[in-house]
Amino acid sequence: MKEKKKIKLMKTRLKIFTTVLSVLACCAFLPQMQAQLPAEIPGNPDGCYPAFTTAEGCNALHQLFGGLGNTAVGWYSNFLAGDASFNTGVGAGTLALTSRTGVGTEGNSNTAVGTAAMILNLSGSRNTAVGTNALVNNMIASENNAVGFFALDNNDSSGSGLANANNAFGAFALASNIDGTFNSAFGDSALAGVTTGTLNTALGGFAGFDIDVGNNINVIGLAQSGVSTTNGEVDNSTYISNIIGAGVDAGTARVVFVDQDGKLGTTALPNTGNLPSGQPQAMLNGKVKELQATVAQQQKQIEALTAGLQKVSAQLEVSKPAPQVVTNKP
Repeated sequence: MKEKKKIKLMKTRLKIFTTVLSVLACCAFLPQMQAQLPAEIPGNPDGCYPAFTTAEGCNALHQLFGGLGNTAVGWYSNFLAGDASFNTGVGAGTLALTSRTGVGTEGNSNTAVGTAAMILNLSGSRNTAVGTNALVNNMIASENNAVGFFALDNNDSSGSGLANANNAFGAFALASNIDGTFNSAFGDSALAGVTTGTLNTALGGFAGFDIDVGNNINVIGLAQSGVSTTNGEVDNSTYISNIIGAGVDAGTARVVFVDQDGKLGTTALPNTGNLPSGQPQAMLNGKVKELQATVAQQQKQIEALTAGLQKVSAQLEVSKPAPQVVTNKP
């Protein structure tokens, strides 16, 4: 199942890359409109324009109107800038379609570095994309960070604008995400299968690779750390790879411990295997009550000892000799 999923992802990547090339080709054959960039400031280096603007490359910032503080370096970089401001594009096709519309704040403060990074962005704001095809399909979603080849490249491809506040660091990290939000993936192909899942966190190469629509799942280590097409994805769960011992079976209560070498491990609670559903929890509750009783008894002993010490201290104060006054005679 995992290999099929990988093949499917690679086919999708190839299709997207072909689409990007088509967009770039279309841009190349657009009618040559009058460039909107003002004349360069005399006496300054090439590419120096008013309003904190810098443009270098074929048709970079070609359709800039009222935008401020934009920097475009590369072929068709930030081509349709319009009134958008504070965007930085470095690389062929970066932010090519980004343009602020109306009087809102859309389409501002994006940073794209790498060929075709954020090339299809329309009005998304405060996004950062570093790497070839990073955030390539992002249209109107905002506050996403993608660092790596094809990182978050499918983000917001539906154009819903819901895929906000995702973080992807690594090649193909969160590559399939469409409408998921608040996901964080650190490692090549980490959370690469997520499409609409939210609040998921994965650390490590291929960590959480098989999560799709699950929510609030935390994975540390490889995909084999617990989430798989066999085990399914359980919301509000945490999985850590290389935990000592076998996996957790249904109806078996287990605890996590740290061994003498400082490694995490798991072990079943004594006499809990193959117990009816709910009985392991009842045993845990009994253990907790026993511990609470022990703590209460120790507290009483401490209180009695404290009272005894206070009594002894009072007796010592009473038995002290009275202070004597010495008079100096002339």
